[in-house]
Amino acid sequence: DIHGGGLDLQFPHHENEIAQSCCANPSGEFARYWLHNEMLQVEGKKMSKSLGNFFTVRDLLEQGVPGEVIRFVLLSTHYRSPMDWTEKKVREAEATLRKWRKQLQGVESTMRPDVGFLDALKDDLNTSKAFARLHALSKGGEKEQLERLFASIKLLGFGEHWEDGLHQDVTHVVEGAYLVDNLVGQLKTAREEKNWGEADRLKAALVGAGVKLMIGKTDVTYELEASFDPAKLEALK
Repeated sequence: DIHGGGLDLQFPHHENEIAQSCCANPSGEFARYWLHNEMLQVEGKKMSKSLGNFFTVRDLLEQGVPGEVIRFVLLSTHYRSPMDWTEKKVREAEATLRKWRKQLQGVESTMRPDVGFLDALKDDLNTSKAFARLHALSKGGEKEQLERLFASIKLLGFGEHWEDGLHQDVTHVVEGAYLVDNLVGQLKTAREEKNWGEADRLKAALVGAGVKLMIGKTDVTYELEASFDPAKLEALK
């Protein structure tokens, strides 16, 4: 039914898929709906390994960012609009999920998800509009509204394991990841200026904190290892 992919794949890759598949099976239907998502940015910049701001969902999970927070941030923007992953959005997502968790303690619902919420999802999967409806239900605070809020967020995969709680240190970890960006930038500058003493100091601190550095002739990129501990970089702020 649904075929998805990045907007940059629409031409020529997806058009080629249609042509080849229709030729191979003229009587069949290849896909009913095509969903082309916009690109992902990080703090207003294009995500790329060359800029040192590339990470995966697995990386975020290993850093301690809860899956529900990642899902919330990604769904808060319509899939056909550019998505900007920022520390501020991570904090706001966590705060909202904590608020909902507190509001919905003890709430049990056999209701269907809210009609306005469903209408938004039917409108080209408009998740940003759907979230606006969820916020409205949360502000209402009445018993029926909270029951509809609970039923609606469960449809998006939230609330299933809230008894485990959200990680308390997510903000600390995310701030640490952005601190690494800054320190790697300083390392690049030190190398460009041939300030080898400062470069060695920064390199040792980053490696000691669990940052894997890939140092080339003209660039420095990095990956966060499972052992990454942002607390070890606090003295370098």
